[in-house]
Amino acid sequence: ACGCPLYWKAPLFIACGGEKLGYVELNMVLDFWRDLTSSYHDSNSKFLKILTHGQSRSYLLPEDFMSMVQDVVDTHPGLTFLKEAVEFHSRYVHTVISRIYYNVNSSWTGRISLQELRRSNLLQVIALLEKEEDINQITQYFSYEHFYVIYCKFWELDRDHDLFIDKHDLARHSDHALSTRLIDRIFSGAVTRGKPKDLQGQTNQLKMSYTEFVWFLLAEEDKSHPRAIEYWFRCMDLDGDGFLSMYELEYFYDEQLQRMEAIGIECLPFEDCLCQMLDMIRPEVPGKVSLGDLKKCKMTPIFFDTFFNLEKYLDHEQRDPFASQRDHDNEMSDWDRYAAEEYELLVAEEGGNDGQEHLMYDYNSEEDILSPNLDEMLGCSYVNNNSKLVWHPNVTVTSYDSYGNDSEDYADSDSPI
Repeated sequence: ACGCPLYWKAPLFIACGGEKLGYVELNMVLDFWRDLTSSYHDSNSKFLKILTHGQSRSYLLPEDFMSMVQDVVDTHPGLTFLKEAVEFHSRYVHTVISRIYYNVNSSWTGRISLQELRRSNLLQVIALLEKEEDINQITQYFSYEHFYVIYCKFWELDRDHDLFIDKHDLARHSDHALSTRLIDRIFSGAVTRGKPKDLQGQTNQLKMSYTEFVWFLLAEEDKSHPRAIEYWFRCMDLDGDGFLSMYELEYFYDEQLQRMEAIGIECLPFEDCLCQMLDMIRPEVPGKVSLGDLKKCKMTPIFFDTFFNLEKYLDHEQRDPFASQRDHDNEMSDWDRYAAEEYELLVAEEGGNDGQEHLMYDYNSEEDILSPNLDEMLGCSYVNNNSKLVWHPNVTVTSYDSYGNDSEDYADSDSPI
């Protein structure tokens, strides 16, 4: 009736006061909608106001998306099989929200502004949910197959299954492909907001949360994405001056040399490698590589892999140097290609859906620290109450206070690039 996409209904229900009463009356909806349309005239500003439940702020926090994404889990026909597997609800919800922030929050503030919302395709993708019954066809944000790949990768690294991984856990990713110097930078706070956690009275050690791992994996498997370029640039910019100096490049390449020598591979001296990289990037300022230089170059993944991912660096060396460019010209992104291949491997290894059983945490001994309140549900029915239309939606009623500063769990930094 309001002309909104279907999956705006849960946050709209809450914004109209339904969370307190458990239902909304027609006059409540009309009053809210009248106030909304009198001040907000485009879909993006309306969406922001609805998700903030009418609050007077001009940005979205991660918890603002909780009710909408949980409603997708509860009601989308492509996720019917997930309805009974409540253990995976909060995992899927947090993965979707992390992916939204990764793509939309270009300022790295942990807050999606109205300007960022307008520049993104988020509302178009949300509208597509109503038309597309196969959730996996919506590869941006909502694909279950993509979620499953991300979650399985995290599960493999999270040996104690406390929903956090440390440097040693992350080092095992992709068979120790990443250099230790790069991993140290990831945990330095350049791209994460890890908090010290005491390990049995020993020295404090930084941990990476699941939502931070989502950012890491997206950036690692598609280094041509603007956010990925920013992610790895932050890691390599040791002094934070906005440029990658020759010293910083040599610092990371030195470990690559040592690792190649250790396995008996002939190494390209740094000076020769540097000439190749500068010829490829063509920086505007001689001897310095800026973020803008890397975003203009279409072979940026090769640049990054050369300095900190040995496996992919060797793969690039053995391939046609223009093969990655041809792949980039295809409609499928590097991330979509990776997720599709990994999902097929996971299904083959785990025998389809039976493989989900080993991914469940022990809920008898430990609370689901991602979102403990996502499983409280209401029924769905329409009631005619004295000529007033009353709606009892099939949405999750969540205590948003319980998430507190949950937005801090998303990759962030003190200042945007």
